[in-house]
Amino acid sequence: MNTKLLPPLAKIIPHTLKKHKHTRIDNYYWLNDRENPEVIDYLNKENDFYNQSTAHTKDFQKNLFDEMKSRIKEDDSSVPYFYNGYYYITRFEKGKDYPIHSRKKESLDAVEEIMFDCNEMAKDFTYFNLNGISVSEDNQWVSYGVDTVSRRQYTIYIKNLESNEILNLKIENTTGGATWANDNKTIFYSRKDDVTLRPDRIFKHKLGTKPEDDALVYFEKDDTFNVSIYKSKSKKYLIISSESTLTSEYQIALASNPDSKFKVFQKRTRELEYSFSHYGDSFYVVTNKDNATNFKLMKTPEDKTSKEHWVDLIPHRDDVLLEGIDIFKDYLVVSERSNGLNKIRIMPWDGSEEYYLPFDIETYTAETTTNIDFDTQILRYSYQSLATPSSVIDFNMKTKQKIVLKEQEVLGGTFDKNNYTEKRVWATASDGTKVPISMVYKNGIKLSGKNPFLLYAYGSYGMNIDPYFSTARLTLLDRGFIFAIAHIRGGEDLGRNWYDDGKLLKKKNTFTDFIDCSKFVIAEKYTSSQHLYAEGGSAGGLLMGAIANMAPELYNGIIAQVPFVDVVTTMLDDTIPLTTGEYDEWGNPNKKIYYNYMLSYSPYDNVMSMDYPNMYISTGLHDSQVQYWEPAKWIAKLRVLKTNSKQLFLDTNMEAGHGGASGRFEALKEVAKEYSFLLDLENIRK
Repeated sequence: MNTKLLPPLAKIIPHTLKKHKHTRIDNYYWLNDRENPEVIDYLNKENDFYNQSTAHTKDFQKNLFDEMKSRIKEDDSSVPYFYNGYYYITRFEKGKDYPIHSRKKESLDAVEEIMFDCNEMAKDFTYFNLNGISVSEDNQWVSYGVDTVSRRQYTIYIKNLESNEILNLKIENTTGGATWANDNKTIFYSRKDDVTLRPDRIFKHKLGTKPEDDALVYFEKDDTFNVSIYKSKSKKYLIISSESTLTSEYQIALASNPDSKFKVFQKRTRELEYSFSHYGDSFYVVTNKDNATNFKLMKTPEDKTSKEHWVDLIPHRDDVLLEGIDIFKDYLVVSERSNGLNKIRIMPWDGSEEYYLPFDIETYTAETTTNIDFDTQILRYSYQSLATPSSVIDFNMKTKQKIVLKEQEVLGGTFDKNNYTEKRVWATASDGTKVPISMVYKNGIKLSGKNPFLLYAYGSYGMNIDPYFSTARLTLLDRGFIFAIAHIRGGEDLGRNWYDDGKLLKKKNTFTDFIDCSKFVIAEKYTSSQHLYAEGGSAGGLLMGAIANMAPELYNGIIAQVPFVDVVTTMLDDTIPLTTGEYDEWGNPNKKIYYNYMLSYSPYDNVMSMDYPNMYISTGLHDSQVQYWEPAKWIAKLRVLKTNSKQLFLDTNMEAGHGGASGRFEALKEVAKEYSFLLDLENIRK
């Protein structure tokens, strides 16, 4: 006899939360203790329920994984870049999950020096991530960070590249990155607060000394700011950065004198943002000074860095967002965004005619990449679109000739970008705002309203989800799916105002934009509510939780990855990593106006007794960005309140954090789970 599989139900232990004379009862507050065996037991039961409920798709998941993996060139290599006498290369070997970092002296024909074989380094760990590789100016030493838990708490090590000896020192609880002074024996690094994981201190370490004796160079008292340190491209300055959502401050010291005192570049002023590049005897400052919402470029003498000395070089424009600059000996390269599209502008210093790189379509991403060398006419940039694999291009700014150094290979012999249609369309939001949508699908699809359609978005922190190519996504496209990115407010796609209109007390625009984009693709017969799916992760997972409450009838299924769904409780807990630094994004709920507004959309607080779409929700036990208990509590509450029998799965990776599995192929297994969830709902089993 077939017995229906019953989902686990979390124990109810009412917990009272009071703020602003308002009381909330959280029945699942107890889940926020990863040391409690009952919590682990509940997460394991949810995993068992997911695995048993989807057992019929396990072979299909493996086939999807094999299919996606078969498109990837396993023995792949990055385009080498030249820095300080060496070509640096990252490559993968067939059958291996992790990169090998190497270098070659002066010529690509030289003997390869392997700096790190991450496959060897990772073999005793279920999770492994190496970051922050930093080589001393004399090319003898390299510092690097390692995380084997996935909480982004890196331990810094130092290796002698001549002897391959790793020094007997461990600098723990750092961001992983370190910056060498020009004396080749001093590194600077940022350390994190043990509880909140906020990078709040800059230390100085000298080779031959003990880490516990490292000198504290700077402590950031304001808990809404994070600190980091780096070196200017000119190699002249060490730069300490203090950044919050809306305000920045920098300090500089000569890299040739690591024991000198850092001096403030321009002291912090609430809502003044700036960054700078050094060239010659001047600094070039990208800033929002004087209400330059979309930022402008200013210039100031090297010895007069405070803002009263800054003068306009590229003034503010209402319709163009200035995103950044790359400085070369003979050229200034400006990265801009207008009408939602990337633009790369070439400006010769000698005053001769400036120009933009030409791009033909509207569903592309182009951005400058590794441009470390000053004295060159070559600009390196990357280009991709929804149907065009990513390529790395060297462009001669003088002759205007370009060389495609590498285009991402799609193995299998069947891929042809001409077999796909890509386009940009505009939905009208409920307040009349036009919202762009980038989409791609296989040629020949009829707009009958019956096509399966996956709509993706993020919509927070001013982060843009530009059109990007994915070999894995071909698995959906070749089975008849349309894939689209909704460029909703909360990102910065259409300038800084686009971001400002999707945060704080305007956050709901992010959710209603996505809902209006969903209604648009249904009205235009790209799909229907029976075949429309939504996907988002982290703050995009908050978006998924909000639309599930606000417009569940529009979607057949929702994928929410590491979702930030318990907004009010998290933002009231300043011991949780990242909380205090987020007040300028979400608001500070210790103030009643923000508390009430957050409460009105927080997905966990607004779960109600109604029909919900099919939902697949994933998290990681060690997530430091969005704690695992947010999705766990959300699921527990949904299980009790939802009124239909549609699928509801919580899939917790018990060994990973915010970014999921660490190996490149392990990560594909997680994609295969998501795709099998979608395809199974569409009754596509091959």
